[in-house]
Order: sequence, then C-alpha cells, then structure tokens
Amino acid sequence: MRHKALAATIAALALVVLAASPASAITDGSPDGEAHPYVGLMVAQDDAGNPMWRCSGTLISPTVYVTAGHCTFGADHVEIWFQSNLEPTPATYGYPFTGQVGGTPYTHPQYDDAAFYLYDLGVVVLDEPVQMATYGALPGLDQLDQFANKTKKDATFTAVGYGLQKSFPDATAYKNSALKTRMVSTPKLISINTGYTGDGSLILSNNANTGGTCSGDSGGPNFLGSSNVIAGVTSFGKNSTCAGTGGVYRIDRADDLAFIGGFLADQ
Repeated sequence: MRHKALAATIAALALVVLAASPASAITDGSPDGEAHPYVGLMVAQDDAGNPMWRCSGTLISPTVYVTAGHCTFGADHVEIWFQSNLEPTPATYGYPFTGQVGGTPYTHPQYDDAAFYLYDLGVVVLDEPVQMATYGALPGLDQLDQFANKTKKDATFTAVGYGLQKSFPDATAYKNSALKTRMVSTPKLISINTGYTGDGSLILSNNANTGGTCSGDSGGPNFLGSSNVIAGVTSFGKNSTCAGTGGVYRIDRADDLAFIGGFLADQ
C-alpha cells in the first residue's frame, strides 16, 4: 500500500516536527540564468487577489506546472513568472500581483496540511499555454528506488528555485538574502527508503560544498542528475538556518504520477 512505510516516518518526525518546516530557496548555489527556463516563481493569492506566499515549480507542459502541495493548499489563484531574475525592481515585472501567466491550483487529494510532508504535491493549470522549447519531465514509476542499493555519494541532483539564499535566526534576520532570482545547486543523496523518509521522501545535503534548499524554494524541482527529470519537489527544511539537510517529496510513486497525469490527459 502506498505510504505504508510512513507509519515509521510519522513516528520519527514526531520527534522533530517543531524543527521541520516548509522550505523555499537555494543556498550556496549560483544564478541559474537560462539553464532551466521552465522553472518559475509562483505567488499564491486569495479570492480577493491578495498575495499570500511565494514558491517555485516546474512547467512540464504548456499548461501544467508542478509544485508542492503546501504551496497550492488554501490558494484560490496563482500568478507565475519565468524570468530568471526579477531584481532589482520586481514591480516592473508585476510582482507580486500579475505574472506572465495565471492559473488554478490543485492539491494532491490525500494532502493534509497538518502532515504536509506525506503528500506534498500540487499542480497549477495555467489559464493559457506557455510555449517553450523544452519542459521538465516526470520520472518513471518507482524510478528512485534504484538509489536504495547504490553508493549514495554517486546520486546527485540539481535543485532549482527562487527564494532565500541565506537565512539567519530572527535576531539577525536583517542579514537574510532573499533575491527573487532563479538559483541552482547540486545536492547529494543522504537517505532514501528509511524509517525516517518512508517511501515518499528523500533527504538531500545542504552545505557549502553542494548547496541546497531553503525558505522560498518550496515546490521547486530536484532534477535527477543533470537531466530535466523531476525526482521530487522541495518540501521541508530541518532548521531555521537552512543548514545540514533538506527534505524532498518524491513524485515517482503511482498515486503522484496518476494525480499529475490526470491534468496532462485533459490537455
């Protein structure tokens, strides 16, 4: 049964739930430029058009954008930008009210905001197509299980997103770096298919050598190696400074692929 192994995950996470929180930006990375033009910055809005939060995500077809469930849950509408750099005057690009394209958010049917890390998957269906030369791609069914029996140091990923590049405790939050720029890093696999991760998450590195993710990168892709195949979406961080390791929600399970595939079939 899908997520059967997550009984152990829930028990383990109960010990650290106060430290784990949705993640949202690239740390110790570099500007992405136009390497991943199909990765965009989204702003969730309420029914009155008021901005609520920002996340990242990946366009996998002209009208289907994949992100995290905690990014779509509770939103009425989404605006998306695909520019690689909205600095230094974000308002010039319509941020945070009017993006290049708008869309309707949908959240995995089993998502529970009180345990967001279990089914942390969302989709935005765009109001109109965005044509690109290439898009992000979905993984094969259970594709990431191959890493469970391999040397983990050989499993690398490419994390892409917009958000905080550095995060400090509240007392020194004035030093936070939060450019609205698409960034990229190359974290490595720490754990998969364990009692902590269950069968639905990955733990990736987050340090000065490999880079990682932080607040603002939520929903952004973690591509398999240097490919355009999305292994999972950035889901949670384990401390307020975005150091050590980060959590990624895998999208290679049957229920996740079926959820996303339903929107692709409607195109």
